[in-house]
Amino acid sequence: MQHSPLYDCYQDTAKLTEFAGWLLPGQFIGLTPEHRAVRTQAGLFDISHMGQIEIQGEQVLDRVNLLIPTDIAGLKPGQACYTVLLNEQGGILDDIILYVQSDTQVKLIVNAACTTKDLAWLHRHLPHLAIQRTPGVLMALQGPQATDILQALTPAALDVIPRFGHQRVSTTFGSLWLARTGYTGEDGWEIQAEPAVGQALWRALLQRGAVPCGLAARDMLRLEAGLHLYGQDMDETMTPLAAGLGWLVNWEKGDFSGRAALLAQKKQGVAQKLVGLRGTGRRIFRPGYPVQAEGQTVGRVTSGTLSLSLGQPIGFAYVNTDWAKLGTALTVRVREQELPVTVVKRTFYTRPE
Repeated sequence: MQHSPLYDCYQDTAKLTEFAGWLLPGQFIGLTPEHRAVRTQAGLFDISHMGQIEIQGEQVLDRVNLLIPTDIAGLKPGQACYTVLLNEQGGILDDIILYVQSDTQVKLIVNAACTTKDLAWLHRHLPHLAIQRTPGVLMALQGPQATDILQALTPAALDVIPRFGHQRVSTTFGSLWLARTGYTGEDGWEIQAEPAVGQALWRALLQRGAVPCGLAARDMLRLEAGLHLYGQDMDETMTPLAAGLGWLVNWEKGDFSGRAALLAQKKQGVAQKLVGLRGTGRRIFRPGYPVQAEGQTVGRVTSGTLSLSLGQPIGFAYVNTDWAKLGTALTVRVREQELPVTVVKRTFYTRPE
């Protein structure tokens, strides 16, 4: 079991749980207050388990561009994008955020359970580039008060950094790498630092009002915001077209891994699509529960929760394309009951402007 560099900061205050081979906070003060803190104030998450990968070399953008369906050729240093790594069949190896640091260097943040697989894939397909994992503290400060809390610790002007912008800044604790990205549907920051700097920053952010949050709150927040979880809502057997990520595919960019397979699927159509489901009452539909229509199983749930923002059960499911239209009435079988659900947009919650 691996421990985060921040483990000593919370081992006596968090309810710990195993995730992808790491011992991480599941909850601190409870799911409801942690969820509320992120939606109304600021929540602080330890995400040091995420893989951090640096790729360096000449023509790095052009070479990485061949492995993803998104066109990154026009990205400048200080910019980033969300995308996916694809295999030759168009299957999703992982979803990632790619940060351009210079003309010869990019940084990838990848899923913890996929880090080893991703590194092997990158080494195999980018043999002339320097690729290495860069462990260290990675935390996320998320919520409407996140910028104000963080601004008190750095002279850098944070308001001028746009969504998916990133830069290195100085603080009284040392140097930090900040990115205006997150996994909650709220404005906020993901912060990378050396262990000692990160530990000091964690404590300072809590002193200024950030609320420590765990994996349980993070999972509900991301689902409310319509964000996928790799290994549940997508994997190597699903393509971006089936997983509702077709907007990541730039068909005009030229060749990329899996392009031929995606073109064939685009022409033929997908058998199933990932949809949002909204129910009534309080019963939660869990991953694996069958989705039914007219007495037949037409899909399966991949993610589900009782949304604290909406007061209703919500979830994702892959359903047969004929039943994927918005507004379609379906049921989810929970033990011996059929719970009525409606197909809705996958973004259940949008933060107020």
